[in-house]
Amino acid sequence: MARDIDIREGIDWTTIWLYIALVFFGWLNIYAAVYNPENPIEIISLSHNAGRQLIFIGTSFFLILIVLFIDYKFYDSFAYIFYGFIILVLIATIFLATEIKGSKSWIKIGTFSLQPAEISKVITALALSRFLSTQNVNITRFKDALVAAVIVLLPPIIIILQKETGSALTFAAFIAVFYREGLPGIYPALGISLAILFVLTLFFSKLYIILGIAVLCGLFWYFFLKRYERTTQNIFRLVAVFAIGSIFVFSTDFFITKVLKPHQQKRIQILVNPDSDPLGDGWNVTQSRIAISSGGLFGKGYLQGTQTKFDFVPEQSTDFIFCTVGEEWGFLGSLIVILIFAALLNRIINLAEKQRSKFARIYGYCVASILFFHLLVNIGMTIGLMPVIGIPLPFLSYGGSSLWSFTILLFIFLKLDAHRSYRV
Repeated sequence: MARDIDIREGIDWTTIWLYIALVFFGWLNIYAAVYNPENPIEIISLSHNAGRQLIFIGTSFFLILIVLFIDYKFYDSFAYIFYGFIILVLIATIFLATEIKGSKSWIKIGTFSLQPAEISKVITALALSRFLSTQNVNITRFKDALVAAVIVLLPPIIIILQKETGSALTFAAFIAVFYREGLPGIYPALGISLAILFVLTLFFSKLYIILGIAVLCGLFWYFFLKRYERTTQNIFRLVAVFAIGSIFVFSTDFFITKVLKPHQQKRIQILVNPDSDPLGDGWNVTQSRIAISSGGLFGKGYLQGTQTKFDFVPEQSTDFIFCTVGEEWGFLGSLIVILIFAALLNRIINLAEKQRSKFARIYGYCVASILFFHLLVNIGMTIGLMPVIGIPLPFLSYGGSSLWSFTILLFIFLKLDAHRSYRV
């Protein structure tokens, strides 16, 4: 039971100031991305994205007040109800949404469009936290791990049916939460290993990769297994690892050519060689890298970016907002943005570890995992290290759905944390 508190005393102001810094800097860069020196328009004008983003920022602060003044136990108690509701909304979106760029994931509300897939990450985090914090639930038990996996996988499966693969992939972030709550490290390690193998098959000969797997198995046997561990059983295990790795390497071609759709195959090809189609599918990545590299150490100056001015990079105020940062603020400006994100993630994880409530701790890790995944993939795709899957940079990219969902995601945790020291 908790007594009433002054939310201004319990709230973590360090996190709030980091949030404000990112949102404000994002707004400035959205204006830079749409700025036309020949026909300059005021930053608050609703005729362009920066002006509309100001409305989204204002409504975000209204949402913050709602989140902070709702009883903190509400989020735990109604997590499953929210989850059931968002599943129904995601299913309805398939039939009700207007198709935009091949995706049916946006519901129009008047002049605005809302993407339920964004808010579904918040609600999935609540539902997963509620389940994993339930008494006698243990992620190491197959039954409980299966239920947790269903909670996480059901929304992205529906989102894939909306043809919104990028948003669906972000749910992979929850694997970090499973690991923190006791899932054996072998499972994340296996997933990461397979991902590395997949990437290697794109760049190197399959024969070399298989020889590399054989060498690694041999080195593991010789250097990491003690003499009494060098049993027949462990030989079979290493042979099984080699066989699985080899089968996976040879199956990548089938996966790329038979499972992935043509536009997804093209993204893989562009990742391997952006210059293979510089005027087509490789245009975004090529121009993005040019914009970022042209910024140099200190950048060209605010509103001075040439790539930005002449719209060389499509979606520059949304998915590719980091290009504007790199071009106009340079390496130092980009580094500062990344350091602010790092400080925010570090703060969230530290606060999560201090929680007395298991629900709050798990939810805190959900918040950190989702933000980190978006940060890693978004910046990675702008510099050509990740395939272009179209996900926003938290708090910086233009868009109401993304800003609202990230704001709600973060401030629910701050509300939970605000009551940490007041429990009796």
